[in-house]
Amino acid sequence: MAKKKVNKVVLAYSGGLDTSVIIPWLKENYPGCEVIAYSANIGQREDLSGLEEKALASGASKCIVKDLREEFVTDYIWPVLRSGAVYERKYLLGTSMARPLIGKYMVEVAGEEGADAVSHGATGKGNDQVRFELTVKALNPALKIIAPWREWHIRSREDAVDYAAVHNVPVEATKDKIYSLDENLWHLSHEGGELEDPWNEPKEEVYHLTVSPEDAPDNPTRVELEFERGIPVGLDGERPGPVELVERLNRLGGDNGIGRVDLVENRLVGMKSRGVYETPGGTILLTALRELETITLDKETLRMKDLVAARYADLVYNGQWFTQIREQLDAYVEAAARFVTGTVRLKLYKGNVIVCGRKSPHSLYSEAYATFGEEDVYDQHDAEGFINIFGLPLTVEAILKKAGARK
Repeated sequence: MAKKKVNKVVLAYSGGLDTSVIIPWLKENYPGCEVIAYSANIGQREDLSGLEEKALASGASKCIVKDLREEFVTDYIWPVLRSGAVYERKYLLGTSMARPLIGKYMVEVAGEEGADAVSHGATGKGNDQVRFELTVKALNPALKIIAPWREWHIRSREDAVDYAAVHNVPVEATKDKIYSLDENLWHLSHEGGELEDPWNEPKEEVYHLTVSPEDAPDNPTRVELEFERGIPVGLDGERPGPVELVERLNRLGGDNGIGRVDLVENRLVGMKSRGVYETPGGTILLTALRELETITLDKETLRMKDLVAARYADLVYNGQWFTQIREQLDAYVEAAARFVTGTVRLKLYKGNVIVCGRKSPHSLYSEAYATFGEEDVYDQHDAEGFINIFGLPLTVEAILKKAGARK
């Protein structure tokens, strides 16, 4: 079937294997189409200064790099953190919440440059294709979406390495080092290669942000985190900006072997995949926030927030960021976090985040009420009536069993 004519396409470009080979592929398969490479700086630890030269050498007419680090933290990381969202018990959603931000500016650049199409390097088996494309549909559905992995003959990263060699596209990936990496300010993910067998233990060379817990210092590192309304604002008595705060915690956590996750997860598209994630700073922050919530949230709010967190995690994982339901859940989380202000002390030690103390001006915990002495708020004599009512179903069932009505 003939391809629809495309005049100008904006490619979400990382400079990695997949997006590097997409530039010449687009020019080959959409004749006359101009390719504009767009890259987002979301805290990946690589020199982005060489991206423009690489993109132009691969056939792009222009390369646009946008620094989105602060927006990533304040508008994406903080809301997800405050919600408590964790996908399938382990994954702190580092890649998932970055995609709508990247997609948002891919659409914006397309508007600025007069492009009629956008393209991405997500595979046809993964989740990112959904995240990028739902973002485009939400923000500018008139744009044509080109997903090369669903069109081309390339079926593996090994094939992509061969294609790059034929077209003289410089890439770091080789057939011996075929891991798929995705890094941003929040985490680093690893997939592919021998990691596709869930029985294989990740080699130490896989990890880049964290040392092995066995090699971490023998003495703990102490940190103190301050929150306001569920948002991190202070570290060890200082008030760094949001980007610096995450970066500092990444270093502290990484040095102490914190934040490694090995997960077989259920992809949105219906298959399982194995990923290895490093989220040192995020692991510290989530542990501290949860601990602060134990003294600032009442029982029913805490239970409801856990339910909301699970739903929030699914929405983020599934690429449904720009939806009304996500905005509504944010409104609930913001209300629930009204009194989540205070300080948490932690020890970081050989892969563990150990809570040492927590305090808040809005704490619901009262040492006076928790003691066994008699006072005005709680009269121990009231407990007997409470227990009788609370245990009434058990009493009724026991009577019926004794009478032979229930066996």
